[in-house]
Amino acid sequence: MTTSSSPARRATIVDVARAAQVSRQTVSNVVNSPERVAPSTLERVQTEIRRLGFQPSRAARNLKQERAGAWGLELSPLGFGRLGAILDTFLVELTARAAVDGSHVVPFTATDPEAPTDSYERLVASRVVDGFVLTDTRRGDPRPAWLDAHDIPYAAFGRLWDDPSITAWVDVDGASGIEAAVHHLAAQGYERIGYLGWPEGSPVGDDRRSGWVRATTELGLANPEWQAVSPQALEPASWAAAGLIDALGRGGALVCASDGLALGAWRVLAERGLTPGADLGLVCFDDTDIAQALDLSSLHQPLAQVADRVLHVLGTRSASRDPAGGLLLPPELVVRSSSNPAGDRTTPKEK
Repeated sequence: MTTSSSPARRATIVDVARAAQVSRQTVSNVVNSPERVAPSTLERVQTEIRRLGFQPSRAARNLKQERAGAWGLELSPLGFGRLGAILDTFLVELTARAAVDGSHVVPFTATDPEAPTDSYERLVASRVVDGFVLTDTRRGDPRPAWLDAHDIPYAAFGRLWDDPSITAWVDVDGASGIEAAVHHLAAQGYERIGYLGWPEGSPVGDDRRSGWVRATTELGLANPEWQAVSPQALEPASWAAAGLIDALGRGGALVCASDGLALGAWRVLAERGLTPGADLGLVCFDDTDIAQALDLSSLHQPLAQVADRVLHVLGTRSASRDPAGGLLLPPELVVRSSSNPAGDRTTPKEK
């Protein structure tokens, strides 16, 4: 003779209503609008909810409230590759934290990336999402104005550069991070500190470069010739870095706007038989796998904090022009051997 067992049946609203001797509507009120229930009844129903382990259906509650319980996030194919790894990590953090809040993230692509608002409108009209998380913010971005005009909640990872009055954003303070990198290199004894950034016109790149300008000016180390630009690709980054390394010479140092650009500098040093740190200081930005694998000092973005704050703005339906303003979070400088004049590699504990 064989026996079989099945998981215990999940308690329903009917079970709670029967045990507490109230109607299903009363149980619903206890869950969704407890202020409408008499204290003695509220206590009795809550006791039965705990005893039976009743878990209200989020899907049913969202349906009743005409909410999807989801936030849309556009995955852009436009080629903002310099932030690709960072946005991948941000999406993971956002998805994990949204689940804790009882919501979820719906990634999508726009039919026309240059004019994406039609895709946003379709998602809202079909009640797939309640609002949006914006990334890849840039000048000329049509999304914030459209979302404001249609009273659709949103929060951005990245400043909304065209309209400073819009404050529904969270960003990492690139300028202050680069300043910290320059000051760190100067404290290590490097006296010639150059900068390798992206071509002018990138708001993120321009912001990061401004940190180098401020810090080198403050320290009396400014030299306009110790800078170069490159797109986020290995070959042009290597070519641009080679010229800077020639200008800076041994004992100089280089700050890069990204780990990808720093890979070009590292490649040139390796080809010349030079050691990052001992022969040329090197600090980069983003602390991706590249920096960790090559033992490069890099600025780490607090993406978990960014995700938490973005969800807070969405969850509280904060106005897009909240006088409190957007939130700038400082990156953390992770020091490794590439900014150590002695050239000693760090140990896992020091990282």
